[in-house]
Amino acid sequence: RLLVEMASAHVTVNTIACNAAVSACEKGGQQAMALRLLVEMASAHVELNTISYNAAVSACEKGQQWVPALQLFREMAACRVETDTFTYSAAISACENSGQWVRALQLLHEMATSYVETDTITYSSAVSSCEKGGQWVEALQLFFGMVDSRVE
Repeated sequence: RLLVEMASAHVTVNTIACNAAVSACEKGGQQAMALRLLVEMASAHVELNTISYNAAVSACEKGQQWVPALQLFREMAACRVETDTFTYSAAISACENSGQWVRALQLLHEMATSYVETDTITYSSAVSSCEKGGQWVEALQLFFGMVDSRVE
């Protein structure tokens, strides 16, 4: 529906325009609209790329919806869309906000085995998820691991 409205307003319906719309939804806290836009993009054969998915995963994270965030994360792999540090950080934050510390740690481990660069945001979210889950030993291990790895 939104893509039809874009076209009727003489806006070129392409990946860049659609990504801007998904990002606007993410920033405006409109998780459901961001997810609908992804579906519309796919239906209209508009290419979904890393930016498309990252904005939608981040929208889910902000809406404290870890299940759809991880579904989108897994969909990226199934569609052969590259994940990056931002993708992992948003997915880990979604887990953090929902008390899913085990999943957050799984994602952090997967990130390392996939050779995706970690950063302080990623580690901070993972540490925070452990803290929120009452897993202070895990949180301290992550913190010291981050220091030992010289994560910036």
